[in-house]
Amino acid sequence: MDFKNILVVEDEKNISDVIEAYLLKEEFKVFKANDGEKALEYFQKEDIHLIILDLMIPKISGEEVCKRVRSTSDVPIIMLTAKTHEDDRIEGLTIGADDYVLKPFSPRELMSRVKALLRRAYPHTRPIAEKLSFNNGDLEIEIEQMAVKKNNVNVNITTNEFKVLLALVSNQNNVLSREQLIISAFGHEYEGFDRTIDTHIKNIRQKIESNPRDPRYIHTVYGTGYKFQIKDS
Repeated sequence: MDFKNILVVEDEKNISDVIEAYLLKEEFKVFKANDGEKALEYFQKEDIHLIILDLMIPKISGEEVCKRVRSTSDVPIIMLTAKTHEDDRIEGLTIGADDYVLKPFSPRELMSRVKALLRRAYPHTRPIAEKLSFNNGDLEIEIEQMAVKKNNVNVNITTNEFKVLLALVSNQNNVLSREQLIISAFGHEYEGFDRTIDTHIKNIRQKIESNPRDPRYIHTVYGTGYKFQIKDS
């Protein structure tokens, strides 16, 4: 079963249309609601797999919609809001949101968060092969066994390092910020610092790169984050 049904709850049509366009490009099925009542109707009627929820919507607030959905379902919820205060973000996560995106936002980043959240919520549907091979077997990753081989030699990789590597591989050619890597690899419950990702990346490079100073697989995008992209030899 594909987990593709996304409910977009947003009363600003221009924003809703942009989100819909990006979701359709990624082959998601989109349901749109411009107020809280319609959102709850869609949720009760349709098989919704993820909700993108604006907080400031008519009739029933986004916070109340989140609470009602959360009372019966663990469906992933990404909150959209122009509220920038830290207390608002904490409240949103406290009442059951899984992620929190501030307006104005990058649609590409939102799509990355949607896909990362779906992978975490429905891990058994992850669209990734059980075994991955790169550069004619120079690097091999076995998903179920959480095993990595370099030149057909087993690599001693930790569980957390494997999760970070898999998050990058699952988003091949896409740049992930440190926060996105944390969310994708460990979830929101992770209490480490985002700079811990740098340490994981350094350790992974030492294990899978022939020359860690000139990496072939994991690349730094300065000021943004990291990406897994195979560099031509």
